[in-house]
Amino acid sequence: MKYKVHRIDVNSKNIEDRLENFLNQLRGEVVGVFPNAKPAFHLMGATATIDSVLIVEKLD
Repeated sequence: MKYKVHRIDVNSKNIEDRLENFLNQLRGEVVGVFPNAKPAFHLMGATATIDSVLIVEKLD
């Protein structure tokens, strides 16, 4: 059993489209999708933004 990890760079405007397109092109089974959040500081306080998504694919 082999696994492959893919990384997709995203932003808040294109995350759904990029993730959907990528998942439809995979041949293996998706094991997990993990967002990579980084801290962001704004005038109103601290928050986090997602800059990339890691996808774990199980290969046959």
